[in-house]
Amino acid sequence: MPDPVLLLILVAAIGIGWWLGRMERKHYRYRQRALSGQHLSRDYFVGLNFLLNEQPDRAIETFVQALEVNGDTIDTHIALGNLFRMRGETDRAVRIHQNLLARPVLTSEQSEQVQLELARDFMRLGVLDRVERLLEGLVRQCENEHTATAAKRLMVDLYEREKDWQAAIDVALPQLVRQDESLRRAAAHWHCELAEQNIEEGSPGPARRHLKQALSIDSSCVRANWLYADIEHRAGSYRNEIRALRRIRDQDSDMVPITLAPIQRAFDLLDDEAGLIDFLHDQVEKAPYVSFVLLLAERLRTRDGIEHATRLVSEQLQRHPSLRGIDYLMDLYLKEVPEHELEHLRLLKRHTEQLMAERARYRCKSCGFQGERLYWHCPSCRQWGTIKPITGLEGE
Repeated sequence: MPDPVLLLILVAAIGIGWWLGRMERKHYRYRQRALSGQHLSRDYFVGLNFLLNEQPDRAIETFVQALEVNGDTIDTHIALGNLFRMRGETDRAVRIHQNLLARPVLTSEQSEQVQLELARDFMRLGVLDRVERLLEGLVRQCENEHTATAAKRLMVDLYEREKDWQAAIDVALPQLVRQDESLRRAAAHWHCELAEQNIEEGSPGPARRHLKQALSIDSSCVRANWLYADIEHRAGSYRNEIRALRRIRDQDSDMVPITLAPIQRAFDLLDDEAGLIDFLHDQVEKAPYVSFVLLLAERLRTRDGIEHATRLVSEQLQRHPSLRGIDYLMDLYLKEVPEHELEHLRLLKRHTEQLMAERARYRCKSCGFQGERLYWHCPSCRQWGTIKPITGLEGE
């Protein structure tokens, strides 16, 4: 029979050995982590040094090599991919995001975020069919509300680029439109785009329904009343055309100048010279845009003589200086000044004409884009309804 003391010593020796082995393993893991941290720290400072020395490409490469793909570094890899996309290196961004998507360590939320970034990569590359497939899956299955909303916004952008106005409306309404003023303005213009298609197809009924919806979404949508006026003009209802155009003043006074030409045309078709002059007097009193002043002056010149036109323009120029007003006033003076005094006036008029020829007529309130024609959708910043007539000394 074994000695109990010997047995106790044996058990104690085994226990001490097990405890010492465990402590050694813990010490080994600690040392490994410390060494790993030192290695990462060195890579971090090397990358930081590249950044400080204005070598961003080498800095990014260092950071990418230093980071293993695991649950703790997913967000960093996503950010690096986005950085490549912003730098114009979208192919590299796609590789990073596709590599992440293939990793089994992703949570469902991380996977959805990577898919969204990959869709943005493909959008930048113009691979729109792949964008659509990714976004349709996200919108249908995404559990994270923030990611789902971002996916819908990107899908709206996609459909807008493809000019699929009804699809954009279906995605944006009603949630996104309630949340974003710019999207609300855009949705009204999408209805106007559909209305224009109906008008060209000879279907005024559906066009009116789209315009009604546009105004219900954005009551300040000038384009809707502009198109209502077009429908009335095509139908020969010139009084209704004038009423539709006059509603624009209540929506956005900055857009009143665009209504002058069609209103003048409508009054002329009605053979209502007195009505036009009354309208112009009313408009000049409320908002003396130079186009209205000059048209009124020209009609008064024809009806009452050059003195009435000269007096009107001179009075308005004292209150609201305008290059176009000065140019028109010189035209009036050229009709009355003796021949030997015309040389200096003609020289001055050539200068004003040159200045006016160099000026744009419209400017985007959002990005400053300028042009000679009215765009409802800014070609530069892609905002809807932000381009308006230029006013002031060199404009209206």
